[in-house]
Amino acid sequence: MKIVFMGTPDFAVPVLQKLIDEHEVVAVYTRAPKESGRGKKINKTPVHLLAEAHHIPVHTPKSLKGEDEQAIMRAYHADLGIVAAYGLLLPQAVLDMFPKGCINVHASLLPRWRGAAPIQRAVEAQDKESGISIMQVVLALDAGDVLAQKATPITEKTTGGDLHDALAAIGADLLSDTLKNLDSITPVKQDESLVTYAEKLDKSECLIDFNMPADRLAAKIRAFNPYPAMYFIYNGERFKVYEAEICDMHGNTGEILEGKKELVIATADKALKITRIQREGKQQMDTAELLRGFEFSTGMKF
Repeated sequence: MKIVFMGTPDFAVPVLQKLIDEHEVVAVYTRAPKESGRGKKINKTPVHLLAEAHHIPVHTPKSLKGEDEQAIMRAYHADLGIVAAYGLLLPQAVLDMFPKGCINVHASLLPRWRGAAPIQRAVEAQDKESGISIMQVVLALDAGDVLAQKATPITEKTTGGDLHDALAAIGADLLSDTLKNLDSITPVKQDESLVTYAEKLDKSECLIDFNMPADRLAAKIRAFNPYPAMYFIYNGERFKVYEAEICDMHGNTGEILEGKKELVIATADKALKITRIQREGKQQMDTAELLRGFEFSTGMKF
């Protein structure tokens, strides 16, 4: 099939690669490159780089609402549109231009976790499983009929990064299988009574609130590992936290119970032992390594 692909981050790369291997990807749409650093280096999205490596035309419009942009896309005469974490809303005119419709690879078991951050929210909520949904794109957010789903477990050690990588691989394979059987699949409507929404990640969430129960904090630390990463401020310095274990220790909420050989901080109920950390301006490391030349003041409160 002739396909127009729309995607942006690392999650979408395995999906695009699978489509390149098995179909004719006639064009790729992705978010525009961003400038960064003092030299204002141009950073193209992971999808952009992969498409260029395969000599596929790349488009980076700020919107697809304009008739001119829609005319450019329509001129490719693609059979199908595929979306994977694109980041732009598709107007009805775009959805209608593909004879076989437009399909989205979504990183949750819909109708649970519609929206922007389904991977992190599933881990944060201590869900026992997540998965991929292949769904038809409609105007309402992630509300289309489901064509296929595949689940994967979330354990007490699963991080947001772990789940991201697992789902990216599952998504590529499940989409491949779905497209092979597309004409014989009966779409299934989502149960609106079971809908939950995965709100966009906000940097204000990343400051650790030790007033929360230990299990919720540990889950949030795993969910936000590696990005955007939870942190606390100690003596004016930011320390990012990547791994933590629940300890059956007690103290005043936010109190450092141990800060020399290990770092243990009291929460609303128990305590968290911080096991992997990143000091400002330094590399991520095991906390034990940091504490060989640094200590936190026992008894101090956050």
